[in-house]
Amino acid sequence: MLFDLFYKRISPLYFIFFIISLLISLTLHELAHAYTSYKLGDSTAKQDGRISLNPLNHIDPYGFLAILIIGFGWAKPVMMNPYNFRNYRDGIFLTALAGPASNFLLAIMGMLIFNFNLPIIFKEFVGVFISINIILASFNILPIPPLDGYKVFSRILSDKLFFKAEYYERRYGFIILMVLLISGILQTVWLPVYNFLYSIVSLFRF
Repeated sequence: MLFDLFYKRISPLYFIFFIISLLISLTLHELAHAYTSYKLGDSTAKQDGRISLNPLNHIDPYGFLAILIIGFGWAKPVMMNPYNFRNYRDGIFLTALAGPASNFLLAIMGMLIFNFNLPIIFKEFVGVFISINIILASFNILPIPPLDGYKVFSRILSDKLFFKAEYYERRYGFIILMVLLISGILQTVWLPVYNFLYSIVSLFRF
């Protein structure tokens, strides 16, 4: 993104829209995780100050900079103690699902707003906001460790497989994700999911 700005492949205005959209979308994504975890019985995220609309509570400076430089990064993970959940596996499932679901709903909300007769500059911002949220929703819902989608997918596993998968996710999840990213396999898997979610969100454009 920064290189695109430097080589004038994108405009400074688009870059500003991108930054604002990303800050809002990542903040609400992490807030959704934190609030869901809290409502399901675990107060860890609340004690960490993660039930907040302040982006500074959710943005990892290095992860955010990585997004701007290489197009791939991360926010601060929401810490949770699943043993506090009223139901261990359902708690993990619902908390994980909350993040991508929030971005999907934000994309739909953005598309509904896009239908109004808005000034061009605001329509451009909303268009960027929609794209950012579809990207976050489609990427994080992939059933690949350590993404949210992996925790969502693991809900269908038997208890024995679930705890074994949880062990390997903690140890090798990031390595698996990096291998898939560098090899290009991740983009191949992600693109159809993005197109599918985009097609659903497009249904709300009247």
